[in-house]
Amino acid sequence: MKNMSYNGTFSYKKDIGKVRLTNEDEAKILVNSSNNVLMIVCDGMGGANKGDYASKAVINTLQEAFINRKRFYNVFDVIHFLHRNLRKINKELYKTGDENKFYKGMGTTAVIAFIYKNKLIVANAGDSRCYLLNKKEMKQITEDETYVNYLYNSGQIAQEEIKSHPDRHVLINAIGVYPSLSVDIKVHKYRGETILLCSDGLFNNVNVPDIENILRTEDDTITKVESLISVANYNGGSDNISIALWETINDSYK
Repeated sequence: MKNMSYNGTFSYKKDIGKVRLTNEDEAKILVNSSNNVLMIVCDGMGGANKGDYASKAVINTLQEAFINRKRFYNVFDVIHFLHRNLRKINKELYKTGDENKFYKGMGTTAVIAFIYKNKLIVANAGDSRCYLLNKKEMKQITEDETYVNYLYNSGQIAQEEIKSHPDRHVLINAIGVYPSLSVDIKVHKYRGETILLCSDGLFNNVNVPDIENILRTEDDTITKVESLISVANYNGGSDNISIALWETINDSYK
């Protein structure tokens, strides 16, 4: 299969929701001259300044590194780029929290999608999600790194218990929380599918079929993102909401 690049349209936005007093989420999409696409959603934790500081630090670090790169040579180069910069910011965030009591315990989830020619490289730490939408289905391609998902995968609870479990918000991985970072990076074939990154403020307030219905409308990406946020807030807006959405202009490959 020949290497190809995809032209697309995108939108990203964060919203405070209806309950939280501050917004600790961040979202970003960047495209370089080679049509490489970098999408990021972060959900900060630790309260007010802490979570906000952590999520912004991840976005800023990756953005600066991406802008300063002249080109990417292959998929392994992209993976190395993500590993290196995520470990760098993890080390900096952990050190800040260790040395400053006001920032102790801060961290952030991060889900990252990188389109490189006909490959999609997805990095994940925490429970923010990446969904792919094609003509047939919408599927989640990241694994929630949460305590309840661990319990479910190990057969200790049933799937229907996940949403009501008292420890459903407990993460087993995040950036900045531990001295070293273990980040899950997977490579997928990319055929021009719609890519949705989002924090739990979206999928905890809007079920997947409703998300899919909005993404399948004829609206532009800006309107779709605003519609998803509006529905999440209508359904309670229990958390900050951040979304990054990419759609290819030519969808004949889907």
